[in-house]
Amino acid sequence: MTNLRTRYRRSALSAAAVGALTLLAGCAKDAPQDTFQPAGENAREINNLQRPPFMIAGVVLVIVIGVVFLCVIKFRDRGQVIPKQTHGKPALEIALTIIPALILIGIGIPTVKTLFDLAKTSDTQCVVNVTGQQWWWEYDYPVQPGCLPGGITQPIVTANQMVIPAGQHVLLRITSRDVIHSFWIPKLNGKRDAVPGRVHTLRMQADQPGMYLGQCTEFCGLSHAYMRMEAVALDAPGFSAWVTNQLAAYTPPPAGTPAADGEAVFLANCSRCHQVNGIAGSDGKPVIARPDLWVYSGATPNLTNLMTRTTFAGASFDLLTPDCRAKLVDAKSADFTALYLKGVEANCLDAVQLREWLRNPPGKKPMYTDATKLGPTNGKTRGMPNLGLSENQIDQIIAYLAERK
Repeated sequence: MTNLRTRYRRSALSAAAVGALTLLAGCAKDAPQDTFQPAGENAREINNLQRPPFMIAGVVLVIVIGVVFLCVIKFRDRGQVIPKQTHGKPALEIALTIIPALILIGIGIPTVKTLFDLAKTSDTQCVVNVTGQQWWWEYDYPVQPGCLPGGITQPIVTANQMVIPAGQHVLLRITSRDVIHSFWIPKLNGKRDAVPGRVHTLRMQADQPGMYLGQCTEFCGLSHAYMRMEAVALDAPGFSAWVTNQLAAYTPPPAGTPAADGEAVFLANCSRCHQVNGIAGSDGKPVIARPDLWVYSGATPNLTNLMTRTTFAGASFDLLTPDCRAKLVDAKSADFTALYLKGVEANCLDAVQLREWLRNPPGKKPMYTDATKLGPTNGKTRGMPNLGLSENQIDQIIAYLAERK
């Protein structure tokens, strides 16, 4: 009997320790995807809605656990005669039915109101088309004169990192090219599914300049866990500067440099799928990528001004070294815009990550590059295959891409 009690105490202590550790793990102040740390208007509405039910549920949990422990301890079997069985008390049963119903009504009314508030898009000033595919996000900025002074005069297409003006309501039009994905940046708003053939709208707004992380939350295949996203909020002058830079004319690298050799390697091996706006072939004509001929989703990341971003391959890997990344993410709001607009500088480029990717993309991020293994795809792949580049070619491509900012 003593051994049984000892084992019971140890089990209870172990369960309490695990519960405490789990609770503490959820209280981290620097959690990058913490929905309890809203940084925008929509996220605050969600947070204001979810906190009261969590508190009520916590009180109910404590009461239930207390009653269960009371029953287990006070009324445990001691060999006594089984008490007389009764049907129950109608008053108690009615009360235990009405009270939960009132709680649900109290939660349901503000929930419906919040859903309508979150669905509002009439006050948005900028538009971004968001398209999911296996396993990355494309951001397309259409021509829109009303997005800040000066507007956007030509389309901008980028990937993995969505840049928006801080303090502005931005309309996201979300869809997918292949399977169902789900777009979620917890600190800025709730989730919205990306469904092929449909466009779902979502209002996004960030209070201050900074970087806000997210994750695809709908299982979408082999590299679902590697399909991340980042929203970068810049102040108004910084966003205008970013737009101007994205629309700047292409500048070819100087002849005879490693970057010029890298441009040639890029044209020979990468340009059939990846677009770099303004790049021209040996005949002087613009080179237009045709990923629709090679990739099942029909699109690949646009690499124009790649070094103005800080991530690649579905925001799974950093272009910045860990120290430079930490400096950017932890920067004060007043300093963030200027620091981000510097792009990936030579002393901050994590060439190791980029080199590993170019050496063997499917080895770094699992992808269905064998078109015969996942249903009929007409010979197209679901990711970037291993191009068999030599180490010298990899160095040359990195030298070329390092200047794209």
